[in-house]
Amino acid sequence: MSLINVGVIGYGYWGPNLVRNFIALSDTEVLAVSDCRIECLNQVLAHYPYISVTTKFEDLLQNSKIDAIVIATPASTHFSLALAALQAGKHVLVSKPLASSSHQAFQLIEEADRRNLVLMVDHTFIYSGAVCKIRELINNKKLGNIHYYDSVRINLGLFQPDVNVIWDLAVHDLAIINYVLPYQPVAVSLLGMSHTSSSHENIAYLTLLFDTNLIAHIHVNWLAPMKIRRTLICGDEKMIVYDDLETSSKVKIYDQGIILTNKTDNTDKMVVDYRRGDVFSPKLDLTEPLYLEIQHFIDCIKNNKMPITNAKTGLQVISILEGANQSIREEGKLIKLKESKMG
Repeated sequence: MSLINVGVIGYGYWGPNLVRNFIALSDTEVLAVSDCRIECLNQVLAHYPYISVTTKFEDLLQNSKIDAIVIATPASTHFSLALAALQAGKHVLVSKPLASSSHQAFQLIEEADRRNLVLMVDHTFIYSGAVCKIRELINNKKLGNIHYYDSVRINLGLFQPDVNVIWDLAVHDLAIINYVLPYQPVAVSLLGMSHTSSSHENIAYLTLLFDTNLIAHIHVNWLAPMKIRRTLICGDEKMIVYDDLETSSKVKIYDQGIILTNKTDNTDKMVVDYRRGDVFSPKLDLTEPLYLEIQHFIDCIKNNKMPITNAKTGLQVISILEGANQSIREEGKLIKLKESKMG
């Protein structure tokens, strides 16, 4: 299979980026784009007059020349569109989250496995040079034992009509946590609030607990006066500050921390001293993460490989989101997470 033909469903916020990157690959061709909005299809034709457009996504599924379907539509439609594409014999790349429930995710995984098709989730940050470097540093024990992951992901909009801010923004951090940390969370707590007529929370504070003394906290907000994308990861040897909005030096490694020693009077009290060392910013791969992700998707199709952001990792993220939803309904109660095992 030398050339992979692609159809894209959805040309709103993210669709143009997907089409642009697929066109940049020499071994793919975007044959068609589907969107229910005529104005979006007119944008496609204005930039790429050679691409077929249609208001019916079924046209893409029925096109025997199309090998893979890319889904960039509202979250509530992901499951039905991905299932229909798999049943039509197409490989699928679907925007996050994979589906609206664990049950739906299981169905998609089973369908893809039964048909030997690639099913991949668009967790773009996993392919960024910054996140890959963080994973490398943690795997190589450069930070020592990890104490906490603390993230702020806020901005003014985009308010989503079908999901709350957790399912829109926190899903990025959950995917990153799943990729870079050596442990899976065992419990989740969530507090949040809606400040619009919608029932969907626009601000939320999510906490994850692990079997160790590792804790993760994620603050997400659609109603903030500025855009912040900053994460702190603390180890007992070094710490990381990851600022995705930095044009350079997105990752900074701080050789700082505390030194605990016992008091000499044989009591249980500890003396806390501080270690203040250098700050180092490693060289990162600056290739656009979406391009690398799409390149990986095509490679998995051609070589029958399991994607890094495969559907089972998507299921793990959804399991945490479901636990968070239960927690917020119970006023922030700590909810134990079930393991997402394939039966």
